[in-house]
Amino acid sequence: MASRSLMVALLLAAVAATCARAQLHEKFYSESCPSVEDVVRREMVRALSLAPSLAGPLLRMHFHDCFVRGCDGSVLLDSANKTAEKDAQPNQTLRGFGFVERVKAAVEKACPDTVSCADVLALIARDAVWLSKGPFWEVPLGRRDGSVSISNETDALPPPTANFTVLTQLFAAVNLDAKDLVVLSAGHTIGTSHCFSFSDRLYNFTGMENPSDIDPTLEPQYMMRLKSKCASLNDNTTLVEMDPGSFKTFDTDYFKLVSKRRGLFHSDGALLTDPFTRAYVQRHAIGAFKDEFFADFAASMIKMGNANPLTGGQGEIRSKCSVVNH
Repeated sequence: MASRSLMVALLLAAVAATCARAQLHEKFYSESCPSVEDVVRREMVRALSLAPSLAGPLLRMHFHDCFVRGCDGSVLLDSANKTAEKDAQPNQTLRGFGFVERVKAAVEKACPDTVSCADVLALIARDAVWLSKGPFWEVPLGRRDGSVSISNETDALPPPTANFTVLTQLFAAVNLDAKDLVVLSAGHTIGTSHCFSFSDRLYNFTGMENPSDIDPTLEPQYMMRLKSKCASLNDNTTLVEMDPGSFKTFDTDYFKLVSKRRGLFHSDGALLTDPFTRAYVQRHAIGAFKDEFFADFAASMIKMGNANPLTGGQGEIRSKCSVVNH
């Protein structure tokens, strides 16, 4: 009897998860807030015309939201005692929180108490890519906002230092596979990174902490170029383009760099250690299949956006993204 009860409980849980995903759809706000995408895009066009480098951080923020507790806007929450997700070390370099609040305020003005911060963030991420000359996709909507944000849960985020095994495990935890890993890693085609996210490859690869302790998998000329920008292991301020020369444009150059062992992070280089992801990198490194990659990226973003959403009566619609309603 106990085993039968367990089977029923598992079945109900699976059905509930399927129903939650099914409640996300592109026309969710067609009646309650038909202008929401126009409002978000207007704010995005204005912001990126003034600061195009903001596109990468806004895309990254959506990633960091979805990998922890699912896409519930929890990365946006403040904490009086600095114990929220945004206070954790992996999120210390996120930026654009104030901009997200401005977009949310504009949406609230158009449609009060209707659109979640999680959905606003998903739309912002899509427009960040599209306005950077990347693909456009219809964003399934209907997420609701969570009220819990815990700093130590950011261990679920794929770190830039991760090898292929760790990366696949962390992606699998949010129902993403090896193809999603290699496709979504190409989000590094836009944006910048602080030196400390990769400087161990330049000065401390085996723990010796000296200029000769380098990552042998890095292409030597690229390594020297990085050393000229990141002068020491203790450089905490310098920013480096993740896709040098086109870091404001969403394109396939990321794959060209990775194929030449010029990926900035350990996690980029790790894509060459697996036959499937290496083949994907090499195929798209020649730049002849942009439409195919764009379609793959859109599909993987939609899949990531389906990570454990709160829907229906779950969660809430936060009036301000940084605080819960009660």
